[in-house]
Amino acid sequence: MPMKWWGWGEEGKTFALPEPERFWEFVRSRLGGTGVSERIESLERIALRPSRLAAKVLQALRRPAGKEGLSTDDPQRAVHSLGKGYRDLLRIRRGEIPNPTDAVIYPEGEEQVAAILEEAAERGVAVIPFGGGTSVVGGLEPVGEGPTLTLDLRQMNRVLRLDPVARTATVEAGILGPALEARLKAEGFTLGHFPQSFEYSSLGGWIATRSAGQNSTLYGKIEERVQGVRLLFPGGAITTPPVPAAAAGPDLTQLIAGSEGVLGVITQATVRLSPLPAASDYRGYLFPSFEAGVTAAREVMQSELRPAILRLSDEAETEVNIAMQGGPEGVRAGLLIVGFAGEEEQVRADWQRAEPILARHEGQPLGSGPGEAWQRSRFELPYLRDTLLDHGIMVDTLETATTWDRYLGLHQRVQEAMAEAMDKRGIVMAHLSHSYPDGASIYYTFLARQSEGRELEQWQRVKDAASEAIVSGGGALSHHHGIGTDHRPWMSAYLGSGGVRVLAALKEALDPRGIMNPGKLVASGEESERV
Repeated sequence: MPMKWWGWGEEGKTFALPEPERFWEFVRSRLGGTGVSERIESLERIALRPSRLAAKVLQALRRPAGKEGLSTDDPQRAVHSLGKGYRDLLRIRRGEIPNPTDAVIYPEGEEQVAAILEEAAERGVAVIPFGGGTSVVGGLEPVGEGPTLTLDLRQMNRVLRLDPVARTATVEAGILGPALEARLKAEGFTLGHFPQSFEYSSLGGWIATRSAGQNSTLYGKIEERVQGVRLLFPGGAITTPPVPAAAAGPDLTQLIAGSEGVLGVITQATVRLSPLPAASDYRGYLFPSFEAGVTAAREVMQSELRPAILRLSDEAETEVNIAMQGGPEGVRAGLLIVGFAGEEEQVRADWQRAEPILARHEGQPLGSGPGEAWQRSRFELPYLRDTLLDHGIMVDTLETATTWDRYLGLHQRVQEAMAEAMDKRGIVMAHLSHSYPDGASIYYTFLARQSEGRELEQWQRVKDAASEAIVSGGGALSHHHGIGTDHRPWMSAYLGSGGVRVLAALKEALDPRGIMNPGKLVASGEESERV
């Protein structure tokens, strides 16, 4: 089925609201009304500037890729020039792509990638690696005035080796989540990595952004699942040894994880696998407050239990979820979805330990219904964003993580900063969704009626307020979305000048001409002049 160029996922697919009239009445009452946001009819209506790549450069790039492996067609360039963040969708719906990529190239293997990087470096052409195109932090948009080539890895999608003894698999980076899981499932394994973008994002993209799957509390974030990785950069390559652990200087695998394409192209990785769980048991609990639920979540994690899911909505998100699903009105509480997966006996034993903790903090059991409903819709919510955009509503997400002792204070601080930036005429809601013994993530969703004619400025004001509150309040600048261009202005405040210098020096060593995904994460050398 064709993919939406103007929104999320497949054409013709929408989020099904059980009681749409009630939901829209709720939204209008909170936002002071809704509107209508027009969008152009087709990609063909977007007028891009001509490709800036000279004919001789295109000819040189076609040599490694083949005649059919490189495109300068406007529709292909358009969908490869932006990701899926609010700013991206707002502009592409209007047909506004201010800095489109100049060509899209589709390598079939590492030899082609190496040759493409060599040609691009020699000619000063910037290269942006592209997996599934789901970045929500400006990770794919060309930056700067020089010509740009987008490197789409979708054809590099093979499972090269699966070792059932070591429980590892070596896989090309362009493979998408469903194809990877289908191949592993056939052998009785799972990677256990299911971000909300799972259906449309790639292994390489997960690693490049240090992604977190919805079951990360059990399986770990993607960087914990990676045993070894291969990175191609202009003029060379790094292959980190696929060993369980080592003491051979700084861990290069972890330096490459989270590099967001600014060091080179991740072409393959060896990942750690887990057996498919024999059983799972997900349940819902309602707590008298978000605070009570957070305390319960902390105790669960510090009791050394490893839930497959531990997802706690604050009062605002619980109220919105109930309105969206058609539940009882007026509920202001913390809704927890918690579950365990593994061998049947272990799942039963985990629940026997977890139930007293939840009960001690006044968690009211709701049975398996909420857990089953969440599982059914876990990949569907981004489709609702398209509908909200159609109704003239600004809707976006951002996330952070912090320690338990700062958790509730940071949650409130960021929530208040965003509400103030929206003149207290919006909805700010949050949930806890990735937990550790020492802390957890906070994932925010914010909605407001669009300020007509000032939509981008409106969004930037909220984003700035949230980022300032996160950094000054002791939160992670990003827990799993990455940095891209959206978060880069706060990198110095977050890492300190020494940390930024280290990243810049690493980029300078691998990419002295500054061609790899300029303007994202960090700048150095010639890129500083380019951007």
